[in-house]
Amino acid sequence: MYLTPRFYIFISIVILLLGGGFWFGTLFLMGQLGLAAFLLVLLFDLFLLYRTKGIRASRECSYRFSNGDDNEVAIRIESSYPFAVSLAVIDEAPFVFQQRDIEFRLSLNSGEAKTVKYVLRPTRRGVYGFGRVRVFASSPVGWIAKRYTCATPFRIKVYPSFLMLHRYELLAMSDNLTEMGIKRIRRVGHQTEFEQIKEYVKGDDYRTINWKASARRHQLMVNVYQDERSQQIYSVIDKGRVMQQAFRGMTLLDYAINASLVLSYVAMRKDDKAGLVTFNEHFDTFVPASRQSGQLQTLLESLYNQETTFGETDFSGLCVHLGKHINKRSFLMVYTNFSNLTAMNRQLPYLQQLARQHRVLVVFFEDAELKDYVARPAHNTEEYYHRVIAEKFAFEKRLIVSTLKQHGIYSLLTTPENLSVDVINKYLEMKSRQLL
Repeated sequence: MYLTPRFYIFISIVILLLGGGFWFGTLFLMGQLGLAAFLLVLLFDLFLLYRTKGIRASRECSYRFSNGDDNEVAIRIESSYPFAVSLAVIDEAPFVFQQRDIEFRLSLNSGEAKTVKYVLRPTRRGVYGFGRVRVFASSPVGWIAKRYTCATPFRIKVYPSFLMLHRYELLAMSDNLTEMGIKRIRRVGHQTEFEQIKEYVKGDDYRTINWKASARRHQLMVNVYQDERSQQIYSVIDKGRVMQQAFRGMTLLDYAINASLVLSYVAMRKDDKAGLVTFNEHFDTFVPASRQSGQLQTLLESLYNQETTFGETDFSGLCVHLGKHINKRSFLMVYTNFSNLTAMNRQLPYLQQLARQHRVLVVFFEDAELKDYVARPAHNTEEYYHRVIAEKFAFEKRLIVSTLKQHGIYSLLTTPENLSVDVINKYLEMKSRQLL
């Protein structure tokens, strides 16, 4: 039982009347009558609230949350009181969100039920624990509030952004997603994988005519080609200290994990095989490339507990282990970050070694805040000096792109917020141009 502000207002009035009785006898008599009435109303309020268990509440949300996305939580409250009640509903959200203001005030009529909703946006993967739902019910008298403890505590897992998959669900089949940032890719030349021979119809490319089949059938027949399939696409994620940099509450590693998950989904929809490699000081996780039905769930579980470390990434060990695990020429999308040209030159020999055996695309990040700082005008000497230094760092990033290109290594420089779209665009572009 909890006392409401209305209770303290009325008891304060009674105390003042009784205290005034020291000077005026009439006030003392009024205070006595007020105290008797106050006790009667209080007992009546207790009777109304405690004669029945009138409130039920339950929490409804997904058993897993999507990292970096808004996840909806719903609380349903039902009243079995024969009168209207005023409620204060407090949900004990996971402490990691640091939200102590998840409180809703509402009223329910007799037998009525309502649902209140709010969203949580996690920025770290892991296991989060929900507590109880506390409901404080007051009768129309409103002097006391009865607390109901509802909903059992439970734990939810925060996975890499699987909600992003729904936004790109038709990506592999449709060319109508330019409003989402996906570019239309013009196909160059012909697809190289033979599919079938069919009869010639008006509009077919005459260069695909199969003259031998046409001679046998005594009518024009053409070859039909399709995109090359069953190519191995590996997301190679660096978990070293260079991926600890944060942007809008999420580390670069989290952005890379979300992008690799979406890329794997798109690749499997394009009939390619998706795999995963993570590494830091040591070779860590390896998921062989596959397009089986359970592959996406396997990738989710593998990415679920990945964390960055403070050590220096070992690209030499990566080369050794990839040589042992991957025998077929594959497309390696390496997610890492280079702070400057010197850092890239240290890893360049190993990237060249990988490029001799596989098709390599190095994905690294442009500092979005630095980019915004360079775009702002300078007003004094100090700001001009800072801007020149910032432009130097930005220029080094572009120099890394040209250096990798000179050594036959593809690269993608992008900001964290545009990573997923840019990665998909690059994959579709390279696939359409038969570069994989």
